[in-house]
Amino acid sequence: MALTRVGFVGLPPHRDSGFDHGDVHLASRRIFVAHTAEGTIDVIDGDSLVHAGTIQGCPEASGVLCAQHEGIVFAAARGAGKVLIIDAGSLSVMTELATGPRPNGLAWNGRSGTLLVGDVEDFRARLLSAGSGELVGEVDLPGRPRWCVYDAAADRFLVNIRDPGCVAVVAREPPRLVDRWAVSSPGPHGLDLDVTGGRAFVASDGGAVSVLDLSTGREVTSVPIAGQPDAIWYNPLRRLLYVAIGNPGLVDVIDTAVMRRCDQVMTEEGAHTTAFDGPRQRLIVFLPRTCGAAIYEETL
Repeated sequence: MALTRVGFVGLPPHRDSGFDHGDVHLASRRIFVAHTAEGTIDVIDGDSLVHAGTIQGCPEASGVLCAQHEGIVFAAARGAGKVLIIDAGSLSVMTELATGPRPNGLAWNGRSGTLLVGDVEDFRARLLSAGSGELVGEVDLPGRPRWCVYDAAADRFLVNIRDPGCVAVVAREPPRLVDRWAVSSPGPHGLDLDVTGGRAFVASDGGAVSVLDLSTGREVTSVPIAGQPDAIWYNPLRRLLYVAIGNPGLVDVIDTAVMRRCDQVMTEEGAHTTAFDGPRQRLIVFLPRTCGAAIYEETL
């Protein structure tokens, strides 16, 4: 197995910084990325691999998350204290949700229609109703939140905390902090789940990916990586974990069956933002210097 570059898509030029989170809406095959420097969300057509549009009005665009079944995209505007709800088909902004001062990490519970928003200024997690915009609950976190996910099997949210290094466990009903799972490597950042294997993968600034048991929260093993990561993606079909590292600019590929690196792909300095299209086995890497997206496919 190897990641092979199969294409490149140019994106609108930016000023002095690049991209933050990206995600893929699978039904429309569109790729969405927070273009932080421009305060926009850029969209790529996954079929033709061309730039499909730019959505304005998202100052300091940070978190992006696709709600697959609902056909919508959430985009956190860290510079405006709001989250945009975007129609994945028309690319129109359907509504805006008021949040805390600097929203960043997002996690979606489609069963209850609840969006968790982690705030990097007041260190709180807010649960919002996507339908009404109502604040369902508010939880004080033990430190600055980073990426977060919804664990559907346990009906809870998991939030990476930079310092003290841990995963905060947030119950949905009623919203409250119910546990903290220690992480051995400093600065937890990227977070994804192996649902079948009952594991959480936590990529940390200390240069390691930790594996946590979802039933106990205990760290069972870890593997070194090449530097400070950002968001990560688990590929359940191939049992691979993709860890983008901006400095020096590469993707570490971890074989999660044996928890060791099986591939390393050089990208570009500063390239820490990715998105993953599971059905097509594509990893999209956003390149801040080149101002575009490199398309890789997993090949046998």
